[in-house]
Amino acid sequence: MRSVAVVGASGFTGAEILRLCDSHPEFRVEVATGDRRAGEPIARSAPSLAAAHGGRAFDQMDLDAVRACDVVFLCLPHEASMRLVPSVVGPGRTVVDLSAAYRLKDASSYERWYGFTHEHPELLADAAYGLPELHRASIAGAALVATPGCYVTAASLALAPLVARGWIARDGVIVDAASGVSGAGAAAREESMFTSVDSNVSAYGLLDHRHTPEMEQVTGASILFTPHLVPMSRGILATCYARAGERRPTSTEDLLGALAAAYAGEPFVVVDERPPATKSTLGSNSVHLSARWDARTGTAVVLAALDNLAKGASGGAVQAANVALGIEETSGLSRIGLAP
Repeated sequence: MRSVAVVGASGFTGAEILRLCDSHPEFRVEVATGDRRAGEPIARSAPSLAAAHGGRAFDQMDLDAVRACDVVFLCLPHEASMRLVPSVVGPGRTVVDLSAAYRLKDASSYERWYGFTHEHPELLADAAYGLPELHRASIAGAALVATPGCYVTAASLALAPLVARGWIARDGVIVDAASGVSGAGAAAREESMFTSVDSNVSAYGLLDHRHTPEMEQVTGASILFTPHLVPMSRGILATCYARAGERRPTSTEDLLGALAAAYAGEPFVVVDERPPATKSTLGSNSVHLSARWDARTGTAVVLAALDNLAKGASGGAVQAANVALGIEETSGLSRIGLAP
């Protein structure tokens, strides 16, 4: 068994890590810090975890206790993770950061897109990007893994293979994506209150959403990204539009075939002719992809659906940890969504 610390377990992604670790055959949670909720019963804020953690309270942050664990999941705000990572990374320990603190390779991007100066740029090159379908080799054995953003996971898995193979152009790519409210985190905000979200769809982060440079870094394409908030708890549906590349596709079958070939054998990727739906991925670590070629406008349309808290965050983090540790990649993770 591998001992696990979940730092920031009281948030949505932290609670999801606790849920996934409970069914993981090789993970045992030893530390679950709760920031301001330290000392509060876990089941009070997350009743869904009562069967596994009913008699347990959130821990106070204890750096020595965290360092004593084999695997550390950091479910913290970006700047908090940035400052904590150098104190936690060490021999014989795998650190998986769910924030954006170590995702971007260009340190100057943090001031522009996140509003802070990166204090440990020397670690950016060492951090493996935690999207196994595209970066498995660099994750294996990594001491520090930076998991992707939720929107980035959807858009990158939809676009990256097609860009790399020349099926779509590297410029003028549009990503139009909708997310459930949990993507905003557990903190109370007016824009994520029931009265704001119910019966409403709204765009946000116009032209400056923080996931834009990350999408461009992963796909190698220039991207215009517009996210939307929709009245559901979990899920992301990304619709991506791109012009034809050097290897101009001639049919929808071309695009579907290219995606199927790129992800052949991947346990968590489904490529299907049917348009994907978020409900099909609910609670699972799977991403569902589809595509269309519109000959009339010369445009490729590529779609991706996933659960933003599972494959888009905590599930992806567990998957990356499995790869880093050299254990079965699917351990603790479901490929099947909850339906109906």
